Amino acid sequence: MLKNKLHPVLVFLLLTGVFAGCIAGRKARSNSRSIYSRDNLIAWCIVPFDVKERNAEQRAQMLNKLGITMEAYDWRDKHVTAFDEEIQTLRKHNIKLQAWWLYSGPDPEKEGNIKLILDALKRNNAKTEIWFMVGGIDLSNMSQEEKIKAIAKPVRYIATEAAKIGCKVALYNHGGWYGEPENQLAVIEHLKLPNIGIVYNFHHAEEQVERFPQFFPKIKPYLYAVNLMGLKGTNPSKVVAVGQGDQEAKMMKLVKDSGYKGPIGIINEETHPDAEQGLKINMEGVAKVAEAIGDEQAVSSYKQ
Repeated sequence: MLKNKLHPVLVFLLLTGVFAGCIAGRKARSNSRSIYSRDNLIAWCIVPFDVKERNAEQRAQMLNKLGITMEAYDWRDKHVTAFDEEIQTLRKHNIKLQAWWLYSGPDPEKEGNIKLILDALKRNNAKTEIWFMVGGIDLSNMSQEEKIKAIAKPVRYIATEAAKIGCKVALYNHGGWYGEPENQLAVIEHLKLPNIGIVYNFHHAEEQVERFPQFFPKIKPYLYAVNLMGLKGTNPSKVVAVGQGDQEAKMMKLVKDSGYKGPIGIINEETHPDAEQGLKINMEGVAKVAEAIGDEQAVSSYKQ
């Protein structure tokens, strides 16, 4: 008479098969998520560009309410004393500190706030990206090679210091020679450091729209993030909310079709004086564009 039990080996095989199936299902769901889904968004420019001047706790609560799980931290001098509080509050609310904005002239080692930032990140074991803007260097009479070396000097210093605390550096386009993707690639190739990449900003891409299809594949291997805004071809200097321009949809489709898998930033700098309302407007714009380009997975994430 057969016992009403399964052989231990058979049980093991059945359980491992179910487990493997679950893992495969999770991977499939993860791989199928759109880059424009709500849970892949970074909130950017919500600290100084907020009429309500929310503190760290209020800001984190706002992001939880909106379902945004990543923040890129932009600060001003008055926020220096709140660096530790920002990092710790985001962590408490399960919001990832995706990036920390940083500006430097030619000699970052002499700038006090840069040391304060690096010390705060180290003290809190915050392994993040530093979105790095370089300015204050007169490049007008330099050759291309001289420009590359002049910009590479502060980038090398920041990247080297960031590597010591487990952080990466993303070159941040903000106009001028340094803001051109081809020049950023030249700096990266000159330095050959493993922790340097690029964050590409639509809101500083007004003069790059036409050649975007040509250079985007070249910067894609180095991309840490793409920040969206609306762009108007009829008025290149006008930056609007996502979905309110006539250029960003085709650019967003190209980014998606390229196979880029990184995070997507939405920026509140010129959208609305209230950061929460600005983020909402841009989230609605992302959903609108996603629908226009046939991205149903992204659209459904905003209906939940």
